[in-house]
Amino acid sequence: MNPVVNPEGRPVITVQEHVRHQEIDGFGLSQAFRRNELVRALPEERQRELLDLWFDREKGAGLSILRLGIGSSPAGSPYDHMVSIQPEDPGGPDAPPRYTWDGEDNGQVWVAKEAQRYGVRRFYADAWSAPGYMKDNGDDRNGGTLKPEWREAYARYLVQYTKFYAREGIRITDLGFTNEPDYTAPYASMRFTPEQAAQFVKVLGPIARGVRVACCDSFGWSEAKAYTAAIEADPEARRWVRTHTGHTYASPVDGPLPTGRKTWMSEWNPGGGTWNESWDDGSGYDGLTVARAVHDALTLGGVSGYVYWFGASRGATRALTQIDEAAGTYRVSKRLWALAAYSRFVRPGAVRVGAESADPALKVSAFRNPGGPTVVEVLNTGSEAVTWHGVRGRAAAYVTDGTHALDPLPVAGRSVTLLPRALTTIVIGDHR
Repeated sequence: MNPVVNPEGRPVITVQEHVRHQEIDGFGLSQAFRRNELVRALPEERQRELLDLWFDREKGAGLSILRLGIGSSPAGSPYDHMVSIQPEDPGGPDAPPRYTWDGEDNGQVWVAKEAQRYGVRRFYADAWSAPGYMKDNGDDRNGGTLKPEWREAYARYLVQYTKFYAREGIRITDLGFTNEPDYTAPYASMRFTPEQAAQFVKVLGPIARGVRVACCDSFGWSEAKAYTAAIEADPEARRWVRTHTGHTYASPVDGPLPTGRKTWMSEWNPGGGTWNESWDDGSGYDGLTVARAVHDALTLGGVSGYVYWFGASRGATRALTQIDEAAGTYRVSKRLWALAAYSRFVRPGAVRVGAESADPALKVSAFRNPGGPTVVEVLNTGSEAVTWHGVRGRAAAYVTDGTHALDPLPVAGRSVTLLPRALTTIVIGDHR
């Protein structure tokens, strides 16, 4: 694709399809910590509308990854505590396991089955902690570390979780054993140093054959680099980890993780103290903030996967949607549409290709779908509209901003106007 030149003779946007970057695995969300109990409290019609918003490619975001939480809490735990598949100590690490399975898994089996009906094929199961009896603090909460003698039993426990999902017709494709191992939380949490994580990978990998092992969901992207480096430095650990993962709470994506393997930004939502549906209000947790974060993860970090934290929750949540279970209603934030602008059109197997703009206000990325269209994402962070002249081929454009949510935008005379403070998705070629 040749550079497009504006009337002043400067390239507005250049797309270089011969320059290939990372392959895309997909975009997703999580409904861990029993958030599906809120969804199931809604009338069935509202439930379907939410599922459409998350997974439907015509009505919503068309998300393609679902992250599941592997529970660690004792039986009978209250809301927000994910119950373990082995809530009681079976009698020690060498005792025969005593697993239990209710076919619900804290409400997650339902949403996994629904997601699969929409075409989702990537299911990432991740553990926040081992059960308390496997840890040195005796509690699945408040950090603590895995006792060495429980390593193999914990690995088999994680693999058993994937077998229970297989029984329900869901193939767990990706498996993680730790979440934010560098952060002690008052909820389910467990500490690993980078070296301890690398050692555990060598226990889990041979047992978890047939599933991609992911590590290590660090609290921040910069912090994740130490975990990736420790695994890459150990040939045996490196053999087993297929995907390197990190969050962006402690630090944002500022560059790639030190690996040639695929990487995912596997959890984040912005901070904030209120429910916010705005696109661009300067709050730091509006839609524009999320759009910029997705752009940076893809272009600066070279990530293959982007997983948002919570599709729905309640109260002052920064989830994509907010549920009022008492009223039987929900509300939608522009954060959802910021993510949807990418996930609906940039499909699993797409490859990010070269893209740049001479205008520093335009944050540009481009993707070539397998056997399908080229998708150009343009985030105009400036206060003025910019026209891209000479869009080649049959194209459609969609705009997301304060008054639009993936609404069609005219492509007239091979030109498209990029509205100010807006995210414009240009699809070149047939996308259906």
